[in-house]
Amino acid sequence: MEKRIITISREFGSGGRTIGKLVAEHLNIKCYDAELIQKLAVQSGFDESYIKEAGEYAPGGFLASAFTDRSFGPTNEDRLWKMQYQIIRDLAEKEPCVIVGRCADYILRDRADCLRGFIHADMKFRADRIVRVYGERENSPEARLKEKDKRRAAYYRFYTDMKWGDAANYHIALDSGVIGIEKCAEIIESLV
Repeated sequence: MEKRIITISREFGSGGRTIGKLVAEHLNIKCYDAELIQKLAVQSGFDESYIKEAGEYAPGGFLASAFTDRSFGPTNEDRLWKMQYQIIRDLAEKEPCVIVGRCADYILRDRADCLRGFIHADMKFRADRIVRVYGERENSPEARLKEKDKRRAAYYRFYTDMKWGDAANYHIALDSGVIGIEKCAEIIESLV
């Protein structure tokens, strides 16, 4: 296998997590998604729900200057970022795998054996999918999509100083709404 590691970044509702799991299953390698949160919880002592939320909020938000003084040292989010960074680097050294989200594309950007992918789809496809697959029942699933993507983009920008979803950061970007979930997985598999 030329590319041992596959990172999947994704817009909320695009099926990136499902694609990552399919790729891992077909290649008979591990997929790390929620498992990363579990590893961070064990290592940090923080609750998994806190880690999940902290992974989508960039420190330094709206009222940060009033409530966050970095002169006293790193924030909890900064500590989690450093642990997450090391866990992802260690996993990449240990075994071939698929890593979903958590800025893994950036963390492993210097590795020649890493294929970095981004999964996206139009708003209609994603809105339908989060209602159908995730059971979202809000009046406006589009608002939920925009909120989640905005948070992911801010977190990514804060820790990587790069633009989330920018094609230049990835080897391949796939529109799961046009191509289909299974076909996206097949395409990624064909590249490793």
